[in-house]
Amino acid sequence: MTPDHLKPVIAEHNDEHWVQPKLVYITNSTEIGTVYRKAELQALRRFCDEHGLWLYLDGARLASGLMSAQSDLTIEDIAAQTDAFYIGGTKIGAIAAEALVISNPALKADFRFSIKQKGGLQAKGWLLGAQFQALFTDDLYFSLGKHLNSMAGQLTEFFTEQGFTFLAPPESNQVFVILPSALAEKLKKQFVFHETLLQEPGKSCLRLCTSWATTQHDIDDFKQTFLTLI
Repeated sequence: MTPDHLKPVIAEHNDEHWVQPKLVYITNSTEIGTVYRKAELQALRRFCDEHGLWLYLDGARLASGLMSAQSDLTIEDIAAQTDAFYIGGTKIGAIAAEALVISNPALKADFRFSIKQKGGLQAKGWLLGAQFQALFTDDLYFSLGKHLNSMAGQLTEFFTEQGFTFLAPPESNQVFVILPSALAEKLKKQFVFHETLLQEPGKSCLRLCTSWATTQHDIDDFKQTFLTLI
């Protein structure tokens, strides 16, 4: 998302007959596996400031986004440029744990009351939060992010060698490869995939997503199986 995507929305919602936009919601890495660059995040920050908007970053895949070879962002950059963001835990091995970081003081007032009123305050919630102490010890969080990106990178290289293309440039742990539909159907009998809608007859786009637990054996096994089907 860029300011150019947001300008038409702001222009259209210009009077009391429209719901007034208040928040820009982005994800890093994005839903199609790309990552934001620092200049892009700064441009969004300036746009939000100019139009009185909050900037929120969904960090479910933050480890992958930050450790992408194409990323020039740090977690400190994200804290400086957003009003709030969260550090995803469940996609990096934690059990039902996400850490919300509120950077803008204006959003902190009475926040704990809001948690309680909306049923989010758990009696032993600190036990879930304690997982982040382990994740941020010896840079485990970032090394896991690097690992899952490395596994996805092997898939990207493999598909490229086989002559296949992608829905978007693979920059994180998600690879959206475009395959002949017949081949995609064969693969779906062997593996579980999320299939993205693709307006191209005879072609299918399959989403492959590596995780903190993906092993070299998993990658090698997939590649071997794939080669037997083409």
